[in-house]
Amino acid sequence: MDEQAELQQHAEARTRRQAATNDILNSKSHKIVVVAGPGTGKTTLFTEVLKRRDGDCVTLSFINALVDDLAVGLYGLSDVKTLHGFSTGILQKISKGARIYPKLHLVICEDAAVLLNRPNISFEKLFQTGEIDQDLLSFYKKRKDYYGRYYGFADSVYGLVKYWEQHEDKIPKFAQVLVDEFQDFNRMEVQLIDLLSKHSPVLIAGDDDQALYSAFRSASTDFIREKHADQEFKAFSLPYCSRSTRVIVEAVNDLLSSAKANGLCDARLDKEYLYFTCVEKDAASDSHPAIVYTQRFHGEIPPFIQQEIVRIAETDRKGFTVLIVGPAPRRASLTTIGRTLRTKGFKNIHYREKRSEIEPSLIEGLKILLKDDEDNLGWRIVAKKLLDETTYRAILNKTAVGQRVLDIVDKDFKKRIKRDLKVLRRIRDRKEDQLAPDELAASMTDLGYAAFDLAIDATRESIDDISGNSIIRAVRNTRIDVTTIPGSKGLAADYVFITHFDDQNFTNAKTGEVAEIDVFGLLVAMTRAKKKVFLISSKDQRPKILQWIGKDKIQSQFDAPHNKAAGG
Repeated sequence: MDEQAELQQHAEARTRRQAATNDILNSKSHKIVVVAGPGTGKTTLFTEVLKRRDGDCVTLSFINALVDDLAVGLYGLSDVKTLHGFSTGILQKISKGARIYPKLHLVICEDAAVLLNRPNISFEKLFQTGEIDQDLLSFYKKRKDYYGRYYGFADSVYGLVKYWEQHEDKIPKFAQVLVDEFQDFNRMEVQLIDLLSKHSPVLIAGDDDQALYSAFRSASTDFIREKHADQEFKAFSLPYCSRSTRVIVEAVNDLLSSAKANGLCDARLDKEYLYFTCVEKDAASDSHPAIVYTQRFHGEIPPFIQQEIVRIAETDRKGFTVLIVGPAPRRASLTTIGRTLRTKGFKNIHYREKRSEIEPSLIEGLKILLKDDEDNLGWRIVAKKLLDETTYRAILNKTAVGQRVLDIVDKDFKKRIKRDLKVLRRIRDRKEDQLAPDELAASMTDLGYAAFDLAIDATRESIDDISGNSIIRAVRNTRIDVTTIPGSKGLAADYVFITHFDDQNFTNAKTGEVAEIDVFGLLVAMTRAKKKVFLISSKDQRPKILQWIGKDKIQSQFDAPHNKAAGG
């Protein structure tokens, strides 16, 4: 294609993309749903919508990374919040003095196991679906009141919806409500948006091809599909991907076409997903015409990533970013990969989804007590973590009749917690030199920190540069994010390494066949990449889902010389 024809093609692409945006901006509808695939310019759309609004606006999502990104992109135009942050903020105004503890539902689940002899009640799911019976709701409220007017994330949206249903005049009015990632909303979150739409114009955006949270948040793609079909909503789409290279966009379309051919995604919304041709993306597409596929046993993955980062630096000769992403069940393996790269000399590694304890932790209880050393919830959490099961159950049974935990525990336990709080205060205030060594050691033991192991880790890191493991200066500060596929939502990087790309992680465990969630997960992971994707199997077998992408788009390293396979 000659230069003039290429410039004409770019101009036409810009015109078509702007026309899609203008259709939305010029709509007079009070309710709008926008189906937008990955990298198709939602933030740009949101910015343009907000510029046309005069008054307070709010933008809502449930993904922290997206909220952080939108908060920067929409700074000065809209208040940007997570759904939980929005709900708890309003509830705190309604019920002055109310406090927030995100894992309150887990505490009360543990309480129910002892006080009701009903283990494994998922209050979180009951609140997300709204299917909680009056007996359980009464128990939850009673325990909630005992702990001192706390709200958890699970009950905050539910509580606000129920309040607004009874007091519709209290629903706030906004010049514009913007909602992102609607495909992963659950029933109560949808009801919250429906209530807001009674008094404010609402624009919801999402993509049913990126639904990842049905198993975690009681979410359903049915909701965005219902809005798309609802006559009260005006439906639009953003079809042009300006984030990823041509081969990635085409691979996504292959993946979705294969899914439909195999009986999956039958209910998905039919929409275009098109590569946006422009000078920058065309150059990147020409440099990286294929997705690399390779097989490396787990221990070989970090060296492979390291050598490819070095190779990229030699080729690009400018700064770039890296994202390492893998299936959620391999979270621990991802952490190991990140740590191994750090020992090799990489200094700028970030874990975007830390592996925190699912159950309430000791440090969380102590942090509550740092603010209020008589707090029932704080004492309840530390008692569960530090006392034996028999003692803990006896304490919990006494709380059922209203006794404070502080009045139940013995003097030795109070002294122990007082010591731990003293240590935390000194550390917080940078006054740890005022602590006796035995105090510090005892508290660190309570918190599960082994001083010897910490010292070894610190020493190892300090001698990396002289240990023979140091990498070249040109890449040691390369930004590397490490996360799971669900944790990658809202992120983007120049180069993406998808690890543990194996059948055990990308097929249904019962049937052994590729499922919709596997298609959506791979789609999300690949489209984080601006330039290039590396698929890394940890087994010596090609995964079934790889066959769903055209062979012309895959470059297998063991099928060609290494430099060609790496896109060098």
